[in-house]
Amino acid sequence: MSYRKYCCITCDTIYDEELGWPDDGIPPGTRWEDVPDDWTCPECSASKSDFYLVE
Repeated sequence: MSYRKYCCITCDTIYDEELGWPDDGIPPGTRWEDVPDDWTCPECSASKSDFYLVE
């Protein structure tokens, strides 16, 4: 199983599916599509749609 990473266009914060974001209640292994649409960047409050897939 491979995990993907997404980067915030505003502050370069990385969301790593393998790590999740436990401080926001998103457990490790959570796929990007399963992250709530109202989740925002913990660093700059950008919306989920402001993240792009890191190749």
